[in-house]
Amino acid sequence: MTVPNENVGAVPTSVDLRTLIKVGVRPPFLDYLVALWDYRHFVFFDAKASVQSGNSRDRLGSIWLILNPVLNGLTFYLIFGVLLQASRGAENFIGYLIIGVFLFQMSSRSISNGARAIQSNLKVVQAFNFPRAALLLSVNIRELLASVPVIITMLVLILLFEPAEEITWLWFFVVPAILLQTIFNLGVGLILARVVSKVNDVANVISFAMRIWMYASCVMFPITLFDPYPTIQAAIELNPLYQVLTIVRQSVLYGEVPPWESWAVLATWSLGVLAIGMIYFWFAEETYGRDE
Repeated sequence: MTVPNENVGAVPTSVDLRTLIKVGVRPPFLDYLVALWDYRHFVFFDAKASVQSGNSRDRLGSIWLILNPVLNGLTFYLIFGVLLQASRGAENFIGYLIIGVFLFQMSSRSISNGARAIQSNLKVVQAFNFPRAALLLSVNIRELLASVPVIITMLVLILLFEPAEEITWLWFFVVPAILLQTIFNLGVGLILARVVSKVNDVANVISFAMRIWMYASCVMFPITLFDPYPTIQAAIELNPLYQVLTIVRQSVLYGEVPPWESWAVLATWSLGVLAIGMIYFWFAEETYGRDE
């Protein structure tokens, strides 16, 4: 190319095209992870802002984060506990149900919102160059921050309803269980976000899949109901969300140290799905927000 010069006229100038970088190109995987770390302040700020503005149009605001699981728990208690008598075999069924509903809804929101993260932020994806997985991180950090008052309410309700439980050191197991749950939610969200970005119809199926998953996690009834069906019972025990609920229930309700098998199943699912989800999502990095 040439650059005009008022004194000497046109002066030929060479440009090294090798130094130019294509916008939106997929970086190497390790560079991608480093870029995600560099965007950590943006991720946290976006998550915090979303929590603060999430229910700003409602009169009760963020109180709905607590009211939703409370109302759902009451509904499930009337149906499964009172009408169907599905509480048989579950000690402290009210506490059992509270933990199930509160914690499962956390995963339901995280996975559903994560799956729509690319489509919901399409204009941002098209306008700016940043690692798209940051959107999924923001969704899950937002749900984790929003879950803090929800979990506190859950524990307070367990202390209030009969039979009232006592606070013990075992309650600290709730923290690592929820952190592993969040990691699992992120991994599933990464996988679904890529799928939904290509086939938006899948987003409409997620709510039905989560409902089936809820029943398969023994949220409203004890696993002892499946004693006559050992194959189904074994499959449920491999369900990571069932293991989350089991760890918290044993720690909070029954004063027992959760068995290592529960931790092993949950950790394997969480770390494995996160690794698969991150790689699967990264492979399509340069296609997000582009019409195909």
